[in-house]
Amino acid sequence: MNPIGLASGVVPEFGPVETVEAARFGGFDLVGLWVEPADWTAETTRATRSALRETGLPVIDVEVLWLQPGSSIDDHKRVLDIGAELGAANALCVSSEPDLGRTADWFAELCRHGGANGLRVALEFGIFTEVKNLAMAKEVISRADHPAAAILIDPIHVDRSQTPIADIAALDRNLLPYAQFCDALAKRPDPGDFDAIIEDAVDLRQQCGDGAVDLNALLRALPEDVPLSIELRSKALRDTYPEAGPRAKAVADATRKWLESA
Repeated sequence: MNPIGLASGVVPEFGPVETVEAARFGGFDLVGLWVEPADWTAETTRATRSALRETGLPVIDVEVLWLQPGSSIDDHKRVLDIGAELGAANALCVSSEPDLGRTADWFAELCRHGGANGLRVALEFGIFTEVKNLAMAKEVISRADHPAAAILIDPIHVDRSQTPIADIAALDRNLLPYAQFCDALAKRPDPGDFDAIIEDAVDLRQQCGDGAVDLNALLRALPEDVPLSIELRSKALRDTYPEAGPRAKAVADATRKWLESA
């Protein structure tokens, strides 16, 4: 069965130590961490590393390297440096830079920096970004031309961008060190309504198997036993489970139940 990680987006109101503890409480195999460079201190690193040692959980990824006009490449590199200190395997990258060439240049620089510290830099596509589908992500990866470059697959973004699952199955397996997973409602938001797109992505995701995405086909299109970061941003879950641990457990239990039947 695929190892599963708790994505930081499941518990967005909690800090890194609480996220690690929630992942252990929930029974996850790995944990993902959100890193805010402006708020992250040496003490945050020490406390998080201590929690990771205590739980024995590996860090599947750190996020987010959000490329956008006016953003600081040094801040992005600091996220990578923090990820390296925590032993993270990957860093999640998205781009709101409308110039695809500029995105590729930034992405290549981050791959060089992250790769030197053992991280893969995974580019996530989605209609909420300027890298809107798999074809555009492949173009950025091709231009960057670096072995640390990866593509991050997330079912809700695959569905909303109407990216064919066959195109994912045809990808070089080395480009897919991990994937995110969740389910989604059948109704797609209007591509021209940014607020609806964001609400769909941060409030309306569904537990695996409870939505309309063909997750079985998507799982088959990915490398066998690829680690899955369960990115289940859900207002209903946040309202039902205000504490991080029980929320994480509800997600882990539902995910494993789906995986056993997939």
